[in-house]
Amino acid sequence: MSSGKRRLSYEERVLWATVTKAIEPLCESAPLSQNAADEAVAEATKPVRASRPAKTIAIAPPAPPMPAAAPLTPLSRRMRRSVARGKEQIDARLDLHGLTQSEAHAALLRFLRNAHGRDARLVLVITGKGRGGEPGVLRRQVPQWLGLPEFRSLVIGFEDAHVAHGGEGALYVRVRRARG
Repeated sequence: MSSGKRRLSYEERVLWATVTKAIEPLCESAPLSQNAADEAVAEATKPVRASRPAKTIAIAPPAPPMPAAAPLTPLSRRMRRSVARGKEQIDARLDLHGLTQSEAHAALLRFLRNAHGRDARLVLVITGKGRGGEPGVLRRQVPQWLGLPEFRSLVIGFEDAHVAHGGEGALYVRVRRARG
């Protein structure tokens, strides 16, 4: 019998862990009013009804802490000009059109790991511009993802692509060189 809740994928658990580590409470602790305190005590002392044993969910162990990475930097003016003129090679391209956020996140991480492993220097990530003048979800999300710890070890920086390569609907991403 299904409870109607689905289990989170590995990528979703990693993303959730990353998000929850980055948040801070708005205030230390707000004092409870007397009525709220009484309700909390009553709720805590309420007898527990016997039910089926709770299911245990296997959660992946947390990833080892990553060293703090340098801030993301845009392309240099010289490199941007060379890429726009076709003198600088784009080592790989990834088109995220038609993917959901979770699919796009996983595909981007796989793509950047692969590019990093192949010693790619510059890649193009196509997000799409969005519809009706509004930026699309992936257009807004991909730059935020590139700042997350799981991407920081792979990425030096990024910026909007030249019009010839998709303009605002694509990003040039500088890939960090593999060490050793």
